[in-house]
Amino acid sequence: MPIDVGRALSAEPRMTDLAWDHKDVLLYHLGIGAGAPATDPDELRYTLESRLHVLPSFATVAGGALAAAGGLGTPGIDVDLAAVLHGGQRIELHRPLPAAGRAVQSSKIAAVYDKGKAAVIVLRSSAEDGDGPLWTSDTRIFVRGEGGFGGERGPSERLELPTREPDVTVERPIREDQALLYRLSGDWNPLHADPDFAKRAGFDRPILHGLCSYGITLKAVVDTALGGDVSRVRAYTTRFAGVVFPSETLRVRAWRDTPEPGRIQVSVTAADREDAPVLADTVVEHAPAHP
Repeated sequence: MPIDVGRALSAEPRMTDLAWDHKDVLLYHLGIGAGAPATDPDELRYTLESRLHVLPSFATVAGGALAAAGGLGTPGIDVDLAAVLHGGQRIELHRPLPAAGRAVQSSKIAAVYDKGKAAVIVLRSSAEDGDGPLWTSDTRIFVRGEGGFGGERGPSERLELPTREPDVTVERPIREDQALLYRLSGDWNPLHADPDFAKRAGFDRPILHGLCSYGITLKAVVDTALGGDVSRVRAYTTRFAGVVFPSETLRVRAWRDTPEPGRIQVSVTAADREDAPVLADTVVEHAPAHP
């Protein structure tokens, strides 16, 4: 069987040295659509090194060490890349990310769930530098055709959207070359660039990276609901509910203080396809505004 659950769970943590500088941060920000308009002061904090603030979702690509790729290299995990989709992501920030740094990331399979026709692999990673912990992340990897091994189904929590009107609604267009630019930050899965590979995976053309939509969404929330202050983000969780294609438009809706202060619930859909879901069960946890 391609997934040996016992072996995967008992494998030693995988240690990875990470290093990044302002060029990596700038490239990531451009990959999630920052810089439009190019001279807007609110955009320059993402695109100009002398004013650089690091969006917390950069942690998913810091050092070019994509967490999902590390998980697929764990002993006991042997799956077809064409059957793999990113199922969900959570990042918890322990402090603001520096624009340049070095860290050690420890990654380990935390769980393997049996969803019947698919398996879900949960990869837990933590990074720290000389000053202590930076972030902890959980990456949920969905593998089609690998379920049915008799394991636990795992949690299936779903968040109901508030019935009131959202506090924020914004649209973010996706450039035709967005996936080609985003993949330069470290996610080389051909699903996002090669039309033939995309067809083999069941799509009529390459799709945008789920983590690109993830970054676009967090930037939209920070810019519109958190006063542009990236340091207020404490954690960010999502489930990848559907695909979006380059040249489409993401519609981001956000509800503040839902269900309690310090939490923003978010819905992300494809505006071009009758609000087909893209990100679901999405929450940004944040600190109060600085005095």
